[in-house]
Amino acid sequence: MHADNTKVRIPAAEMEKCFADILISLGFTGEKASVCAAVFTQNSLDGVYTHGVNRFPRFVQYIKDGFVKPNAEPLLQHTVGAVQQWDGLLGPGILNALRATEGVIDLAKKNGIGCVALRNTNHWMRGGAYGWKAAKKGCVFIGWTNTVANMPAWGAKDPKLGNNPLVLALPYNDEAIVLDMAMSQFSFGAMEKASMNNEKLPVAGGFNREGELTDDPGVILDSWRSLPIGYWKGAGLSLLLDILATILSGGLATYEISKNEVEYGLSQVFIAIDIAALGSQSSISKIIEGIIKDYHQSIPVDESKKIIYPGERVIQTRKSNLEQGIPVLKKVWDEITVLRK
Repeated sequence: MHADNTKVRIPAAEMEKCFADILISLGFTGEKASVCAAVFTQNSLDGVYTHGVNRFPRFVQYIKDGFVKPNAEPLLQHTVGAVQQWDGLLGPGILNALRATEGVIDLAKKNGIGCVALRNTNHWMRGGAYGWKAAKKGCVFIGWTNTVANMPAWGAKDPKLGNNPLVLALPYNDEAIVLDMAMSQFSFGAMEKASMNNEKLPVAGGFNREGELTDDPGVILDSWRSLPIGYWKGAGLSLLLDILATILSGGLATYEISKNEVEYGLSQVFIAIDIAALGSQSSISKIIEGIIKDYHQSIPVDESKKIIYPGERVIQTRKSNLEQGIPVLKKVWDEITVLRK
């Protein structure tokens, strides 16, 4: 029996209005509903459907179950120099992450560099959104989050590590170069999307219950044994990101988050550096341009494909989706529209 992969194209304005209406009905203020709806829609416009439209129904369920507090306001707990620690009070992850990003940009503009560590928050959805925001303000951005345990240590059978997404971003012309990657070969959102579309992964992404590598996303989601990027290197990086997020924020570690019935109470770190404050700032744009020009001259294995830098595809996808509407699985859009009634 084949999965129903029928898709519909939804105009961005229609999608955003639908999201906002649903969130208001769940107790969000109009302003907070609008901000969350805009981020979910922007993620979808940029082609990150796994943390946009596809993720929205789960976000709604977490609100209904009380894991996400619609109108919680984050509290500043401690400041030392250009470092701040905040408690997210289980507010919407998007709103807390935006507040942290705006705060760390302000710190960077005042001090050259800033760090905001956030505890007791929820899933930030697409981490790259905050990298884009900071880069557009002239900052280098480094950010990461821990997660529930969903990946085994290298050589282990059981999941003890999170896939702990890491974001690196910097300004480039009028846009940005943005790397947003999980420590697993494929994010769980990407595997869920492939499974929904009845597709195989392009390369092995994890193990089945017998410990064999597989490209079947459904099997990996069932075994909860995703493959760390770079094998032992990705596993080690995941561990260090979790430790740093926990100690810098004063929040929960992956093993503690994993005791909850669902993923909430995360720890996150946001770092920004103001490029304009650097002594070499006048030559930075030219330096980046030279690096990217050389990078684009790479000889592709498949001559029909272009070698692109992280974030380059987003710009074209955004343009296409604005013009044609955002592609959504009909069954997902039907599930969302029912929530509006």
